[in-house]
Amino acid sequence: MKGRAPVLRSQPPLGGPTQHRQVLECASPLALSDVVRPSIPAIAPKDWRSPRRWRPDDNASAKGRLRIRVLNTIPIVCAWVLLLAQCVELRAESGATNAPATSGLDWIKVSRNKHGFVRASSGRPFIPWGFNYDRDYRSRLLEDYWEAEWPIVVKDFQEMKMLGANVVRVHLQFAKFMDAPDRPNPASLERLGRLVKLAEDTGLYLDLTGLGCYRKQDVPAWYIALGETDRWGAQARFWEAVADRCAPSPAIFCYDLMNEPIVPGGKRAPGDWLTGELGGFNYCQFISLDQAGRSRPQIAHRWVGQLAAAIRKHDRRHLMTVGLLPDSLETPVSVSGFVPRKVAGDLDFICVHIYPKSGHLKEDLKLLRGFGVGKPVVIEETFLLGCTGKELGQFIEGSRKYAAGWLGFYWGQTPEQLSRSTSIGDSLTAAWLKLFQEMNPN
Repeated sequence: MKGRAPVLRSQPPLGGPTQHRQVLECASPLALSDVVRPSIPAIAPKDWRSPRRWRPDDNASAKGRLRIRVLNTIPIVCAWVLLLAQCVELRAESGATNAPATSGLDWIKVSRNKHGFVRASSGRPFIPWGFNYDRDYRSRLLEDYWEAEWPIVVKDFQEMKMLGANVVRVHLQFAKFMDAPDRPNPASLERLGRLVKLAEDTGLYLDLTGLGCYRKQDVPAWYIALGETDRWGAQARFWEAVADRCAPSPAIFCYDLMNEPIVPGGKRAPGDWLTGELGGFNYCQFISLDQAGRSRPQIAHRWVGQLAAAIRKHDRRHLMTVGLLPDSLETPVSVSGFVPRKVAGDLDFICVHIYPKSGHLKEDLKLLRGFGVGKPVVIEETFLLGCTGKELGQFIEGSRKYAAGWLGFYWGQTPEQLSRSTSIGDSLTAAWLKLFQEMNPN
C-alpha cells in the first residue's frame, strides 16, 4: 500500500492509506400541570371540588374534618397516578430511546445539520477523537490475546481513556466470528459482549469494523471458495450476529462494514479476494472478483445496501459507515470503486483514511473536501507516516472545517514506556500521542 511506513519495532497501522422526541417527560407532576389539569375532571367525580360535597359540619370533630380532607384528596391522587402511568406507557412505546443509558453513556446520532454528531438526550455535540486499537505493539491482533490476557485489554482501554480518547476502533476478524457461512461463533460473540461492557464501564464508544481477513493463513478455505453471492450472504450473516449482540448498548458509536474494500476492474482469479499485503497482513479486500458488465460504483452500492439491511434487521439505531481508501473519489485514477456520493445513501456518515504527506497539505485538504457529500466525514485513520508531527498537526487543524472526527492509533504502550525506547517507530508513536493530547477538541 503506497505511503505506509517501513516495518519497525512498532509496525504500521493495519488499515492504511490503505424522533423528533415523542416522549412526554414526566419527571415532576408540577411540570405537567398546565398540560394535564384539563383531563382531571374526566377522571375524578363530576363535582369533586363542589363546596357542598364533602363539606364538614361546623360542629364536626377535628378527626372528622381530617377524614374529609383525606377523602377530598383521593380523586386528585388517583388522577395523578393514572396520568403518570400513561406517561410511563408512552415512554415504553417509544422505547425511551433518547434517555441516557444506565452505563452513563448517551446514544450518539447525526446532528440535524448533517455536519457532525450529537448526544441524543442532551443534544450536546459529540466529536469522535480516539484510536484504532487493531493490534498490540507485538503485532498481535486483538482476538489473539483478548481471552488469555484480558487484563491487558482492560489496561489499554483505561489508558486510552486517560489520554483523552472517546472512541476506540476495533477490527473484528471474520474467521474468528464465523464457523460456517450461516453459523456464527458463540464464544467470540460472548467475548465481544464483554468488550462492549468494558467500553461502557470505561466511558468509551466503539467503532466496530468487521469482516477483517488481515492474516491470509487464518482465512478458512470454505470462505475463500465462496462465490460473490454466497460470500456476501456470509458477510451479511456476520453483521446480523454482531448487530444482534450489540444493539442494546449505547457504547457502539458505529458499525464499519469493512476496512478499505475495493471493487476490481475486470476479472480476477477465483479465490483472489485479498490485497494490500504488508508485513504479513492484508489490509484490503475485493468484494467481487468479476465486474461482469456492471459499473464498479453499482457493485459497491449493492454490497453496502445488502450489509446495511442485514444490520437493520436487529439494530435500527446505531450508525453505519465504511472505511474508504483516499483514492475513492470519482476520478480517472479512482482505485476503490467506492465513490462516496454513490454509496452514501445507506450510510450515516463517511469515513476516509488519510495519511498526510510532507509538502502536500493543500492537496490533502482538497482531497478530504471531496468526501463531503452532505453527511458527516470522519478521518478514521491518520498518523505521521509520511509527515512530521508538526505537519500532521497542521493537517488536523486545517481539516476541522471538513471533518467531524479523527482517529489515530494506540498499540498498548504508554507515552512513558515509549519515551524509554530508542526505536524510530516508538519515537513516532510517542510524538503522535503527545500531539493527540495537545489537539483534543473535547
